[in-house]
Amino acid sequence: MSDIAIRVENLGKQYKIGRLQKRHDTLRDQISDVGRRILEGGKRKVESGNSEFCTPNSEILNPNSDMIWALRDVSFEVKRGEVVGIIGRNGAGKSTLLKILSRITEPTTGAVDLYGRVASLLEVGTGFHPELTGRENIFLNGAILGMRKTEIEKKFDEIVAFAEVEKFIDTPVKRYSSGMYVRLAFAVAAHLEPEILLVDEVLAVGDAAFQKKCLGKMGDVAREGRTVLFVSHNMAAITGLTSHCIYVRSGILAEIGTTSNVVDIYLSETIHESQQREGFCDLRGVKRGTNIVNSIAQFEWVRTLDKAGNQKARFIKRRPFVIEVGYCLSSPTRELQFGFGVKHDRSGAEVFISPSPVYEGEFNPGQYIVNLPVEPNYLHPGLYSVVLKMFCGGRRQDTIGDTASFEVIEDPAVNKDEIFTDRWVQGLVDIEFKWPSQPARFD
Repeated sequence: MSDIAIRVENLGKQYKIGRLQKRHDTLRDQISDVGRRILEGGKRKVESGNSEFCTPNSEILNPNSDMIWALRDVSFEVKRGEVVGIIGRNGAGKSTLLKILSRITEPTTGAVDLYGRVASLLEVGTGFHPELTGRENIFLNGAILGMRKTEIEKKFDEIVAFAEVEKFIDTPVKRYSSGMYVRLAFAVAAHLEPEILLVDEVLAVGDAAFQKKCLGKMGDVAREGRTVLFVSHNMAAITGLTSHCIYVRSGILAEIGTTSNVVDIYLSETIHESQQREGFCDLRGVKRGTNIVNSIAQFEWVRTLDKAGNQKARFIKRRPFVIEVGYCLSSPTRELQFGFGVKHDRSGAEVFISPSPVYEGEFNPGQYIVNLPVEPNYLHPGLYSVVLKMFCGGRRQDTIGDTASFEVIEDPAVNKDEIFTDRWVQGLVDIEFKWPSQPARFD
């Protein structure tokens, strides 16, 4: 038996955009339109093994038509038991790819081979019938997967317990909250033992405890030897769960390889393609992580500087740098406090948050600047972003979790032979401790 679970060859998907579909008001219009499509060739559907693909007609290939490629010439293979992440910006084609693999959407070109039973969780409650109860939807989804009733019954209690919907299991799911909906949907998809599990941004819904629970369950699924494709913008989840990763950029497969390498490439490109590439980020209009009501203070911009005051986005390891922030006050205040920190982009972990003293005095409305010298710089080489918090009178005024991004690199003047190998590079910081000159003897 082949060890391939998923094979994708030259996959493409094209959509019509920019105009409404034509309305046919007369029989003559309808007949002429059918004749036109027949002359153009229509679509030719081709069977290939257990997969289907379509050859595009001349309208789709016409560059002057209102068409857009959501995916183009995507090819890859996933082995049985692999956990593969799919990353990319919004609109890159990640969800379209999973919809094609789930056979929700037909491809325009190319072929897909799936070897095993497939379960997918692409949106909250995908595959649920709103008029049916939670119990009925569990059995319906199991039947769609080809499971016998006895097989579903064996998993039923485990599914309900995981979803934490015992009291509502006989209530129509249309009355569920979004949290209940997604908990049950994920529980069904993960517990009914598919050979292939496709998951798209399930962690975008639900509280922190549920997200941790989902990650744990997907890890269990992977250890059982089943194949998982996981789409997420959460780099910490991607890094912690997957061994290999696919980076989709503007509908094409940009990179495929080990998760650490692909995530680093993605994050590096994200920095260089954005306004943050020069170490500056405009915060006006940026959506805050919390709702700020009647705020009298707000961050306006942030930038990273070297010790000489030059704006930069790349710093050498162990050399200091400065986080400089501009903010504005809309009302007078007598008390200000800040918290500046750094987050590791790949893991999502906050490396540190440094609280300022409580600044007291008469602060009138206007614009201000405050900075934090980061000295010494103990950060390991990697990609980071600045975290900002601000308080007035003990009340939180503004919080932003991802602002200016920057990179820490090794000192090019250091001999590479003197740099420790990766087996020594653990954690996020590299602190120089004072070791004794010789181990002490103890008898």
